Amino acid sequence: MTGGFFDERVAAGYDDACGDMNDPAVLGPTIDFLADLAGDGRALEFAVGTGRVALPLSERGVEVCGIELSPAMAAQLASKPGAERVPVTIGDMTTTRVDGDFRLVYLVYNTITNLLTQDEQVACFRNAAAHLDRGGRFVIEVMVPALRKLLPGETSVVFDLSPGHVGIDEYDVANQRLVSHHYWITDGRASTFDSPHRYAWPAEYDLMARLAGLSLSERWSNWQRDPFTSDSTSHVSVWRKSA
Repeated sequence: MTGGFFDERVAAGYDDACGDMNDPAVLGPTIDFLADLAGDGRALEFAVGTGRVALPLSERGVEVCGIELSPAMAAQLASKPGAERVPVTIGDMTTTRVDGDFRLVYLVYNTITNLLTQDEQVACFRNAAAHLDRGGRFVIEVMVPALRKLLPGETSVVFDLSPGHVGIDEYDVANQRLVSHHYWITDGRASTFDSPHRYAWPAEYDLMARLAGLSLSERWSNWQRDPFTSDSTSHVSVWRKSA
């Protein structure tokens, strides 16, 4: 994926589009989870975006760095209080290196799916492993493909139908691809955003981790550590680099 999908127009409205994802009551468990894994070590966020997670994690005393492909998203982060504590390197999370080692590398909010090929996703895992101390953790938060909701012959699933926003995922099952279509109406004006994704099942991510020298440490349905089950719509997975 190129940074052009997250241009100035999208970056300017990104925080508002995240809605209650920015609510401290929602974000709090994410920060607790990541801070616990980071301990007194450094953390690196792949696709740091506008700093929704990195800034409050930094406020908890964790030394956080970020990699971000979109200069427009990074500029939004840089404009916020506390941004001086979160240095951002502009680059691709599959290849870009940041100096030093990290106790934690993390990737949230389905962003692994923005890498549109299996090779790119494998490279992302390898890059994460290359940044980690021995015994360090790589964490991703990502959806479980909603294929159970597809009726025979159908290709689309409505994932959000709320005042002011409609979200529809259009699946290409044969190629493990989907396009998320977003439609907003604000003050009587309509706007749209389409983003392509490559989805994978947890077992495929586990194999990517093994190729990178990582092993599964824990998997949950969410940041509150609810058990992962066949009915889970997302997972938070943690892989550990061998000590």
